[in-house]
Amino acid sequence: MNEIDLKTKIEGLEKAIQEHKADASRHEDELKQTNKQLADYNKPELAPAQLDAIQEAVEDAVGHFDFDDTDNYQPEFELDYDGKVNLSSINFESYKLIEEIVEKVHNLFKEAECPKDDNS
Repeated sequence: MNEIDLKTKIEGLEKAIQEHKADASRHEDELKQTNKQLADYNKPELAPAQLDAIQEAVEDAVGHFDFDDTDNYQPEFELDYDGKVNLSSINFESYKLIEEIVEKVHNLFKEAECPKDDNS
């Protein structure tokens, strides 16, 4: 092979690689979409208005939560060598916030009756 043939072959191979990359990219996108469809397959469906109601309930619970209430925090203090008291860490007790969010969301729904297992 001469130089021109080699350059032509290189161009052809580069073009083939680009085409295969485009095909692979399309297949990857389709795979991601199919995996999402599979993950969503058994999920219950909600109307957009229901999703909005859930979002509003969460926003309402968080918006009305009293973050200034010091009982929601567990501070840990330390004494430095020079006699200064420092706040070494503070933990937020999130269970109260979680309870408020869960309560607001649960109030949007009615609990369904589950069939009892028949062990006979």
